[in-house]
Amino acid sequence: MIAPTIRGVGMYVPERVMTNADLERLVDTSDEWIASRTGIRARRIAADDETSSSMGVRAARCAIENAGLTPDDIDLVIVGTATPDYPFPATACLVQDALGIRGGAFDVEAGCTSFMYAMSAASSFVTSGMHSNVLVVGSEVLSRILDWTDRSTCVLFGDGAGAVVVSAGEHASFAPQFILGSDGSGGPSLCVPAGGSARPASDQTVADRMHFVKMAGPEVFRFATRVVEESTGQVLEKAGLTPGDIDLFIPHQANVRIIDHAVKRLHIPPDRVFLNIDRYGNTSSASIPIALFEAQQQGRLRPGDTIVTVGFGAGLTWGAGAIQWMANIASETESDVITDSELVSATGI
Repeated sequence: MIAPTIRGVGMYVPERVMTNADLERLVDTSDEWIASRTGIRARRIAADDETSSSMGVRAARCAIENAGLTPDDIDLVIVGTATPDYPFPATACLVQDALGIRGGAFDVEAGCTSFMYAMSAASSFVTSGMHSNVLVVGSEVLSRILDWTDRSTCVLFGDGAGAVVVSAGEHASFAPQFILGSDGSGGPSLCVPAGGSARPASDQTVADRMHFVKMAGPEVFRFATRVVEESTGQVLEKAGLTPGDIDLFIPHQANVRIIDHAVKRLHIPPDRVFLNIDRYGNTSSASIPIALFEAQQQGRLRPGDTIVTVGFGAGLTWGAGAIQWMANIASETESDVITDSELVSATGI
């Protein structure tokens, strides 16, 4: 069977590392409190001259090279982001221009689920024969929309970008399957209240700090623990698979307790779960492609493996995908990633 698959992966994270100890100097919190409740110990913070498009370009270059392609081979660019450079033009257009790609380009905004929505669209484009190689990027500069006086949200998020190239793969045993969902009634639970057409920027919205992330933590936690388990089960059923068929489970890296809950309920062995939340925090739409790149670089993905990814976020939205890993990519790929040893040296963790 010829079916859409991930041909190349890439990532980029900023150089600046902010540890939990750094946050202790900003807000009333502690390393123990953050780590025990979220699993996060550090996150990356973009430099002043870095944007979602500039980081996305670096991750995209890595993915295209990883796939053994050039920008001329890319037919379409899809960027998932909740922190676009501008309301318009689309961040995807900026990425396309910087890379010299001649195909179409558009953005997807579904909060932290943006990458899963973009992957579903890319798979459909390849399945239909409309496009051969689709570049999917998840890129976020969440540090720019965080209230650094709000300890309930500023400890959770980080900046970064990940990218994949989706192409037609050969000899797949099953076609990729996706489950997408949303519940707009939960929108107020996780939002940035001002800056759009409903509440344009004004002196009052700035004074009221309405341009920052606001989250009802307990409500979002309950939502996430439910939909991760449910959507994973649904996509497995749609693909004709069982939890035992999963070779690697890559969930959105938002909170280790949410992930642990789902893994236990689904009876997925811990050694088949990929986690890097301790080093990057919640990078929203970038978290799954970053995890995919690191999993591949660590040799945890082999041709023929069944991968299940699941995301959830603002909207409220959720999405899960089951795909067969057909990429045969060299494990040594140059990228803009700081190594684990360099991270330990920089953070002391």
